[in-house]
Amino acid sequence: MMIKVPNIALILVFLAFQVQGQTNFASQREKMVRTQIKTRGITNPVTLYAMLNVPRHEFVPDSQKDYSYSDSPLPIGKGQTISQPFIVAYMTQALKLESTDKVLEVGTGSGYQAAVLAKIVDSVYTIEIIKELALSSKKKMQTLGYSNITVKWGDGYNGWPNKAPFDAIMVTAGAESIPQPLIDQLKVGGRMIIPVGPHYGTRQLVLIIKKKNKVVKKNVMLVRFVPLTRKIRE
Repeated sequence: MMIKVPNIALILVFLAFQVQGQTNFASQREKMVRTQIKTRGITNPVTLYAMLNVPRHEFVPDSQKDYSYSDSPLPIGKGQTISQPFIVAYMTQALKLESTDKVLEVGTGSGYQAAVLAKIVDSVYTIEIIKELALSSKKKMQTLGYSNITVKWGDGYNGWPNKAPFDAIMVTAGAESIPQPLIDQLKVGGRMIIPVGPHYGTRQLVLIIKKKNKVVKKNVMLVRFVPLTRKIRE
């Protein structure tokens, strides 16, 4: 019986293409940080580190790989998008995160924003209302080795009470009003960032700081986000 020996030359060529591809993505990622993010005022060192070290191309569909580091949101299926890199960086920087923080994200989507947060903080709890996206994001996190991210399928409007309180909360879908359960689940001194406004056109990105006797809200920029819905989907 003859045993077929793999063609070593073909294997080496395949590996060379893989290495070249990864090198090319790394170069694109460095350019993204330099030209799209730093130039727009993102200066926080840990945010820049995370944006430089999270492979955005791993979180987009194969059909979008060539646009992984473009200056725009991209479709990820189910009517959802992965946010523009600058918006990801801006919202991350706005929360003034510390390495010991516990963060809640509402709207997992592709998992990219959660991965960026996980590069900075101790733990990330992220909720996705669409089951298919929740499961694919969970699998992606495991494959890429993000052991400090916990993904849940469910309605993020009510937060994650048994994991509260949180040092910071990020909502990556547009709400018509600020969910009170999320404010309740913030620690005193905690920060939340959320797009707020009607489910059409632009929304106001709002930064919230929870103080002992009051909640301080600040409008920071106009943005576009998919709606924060309450209907759990497959």
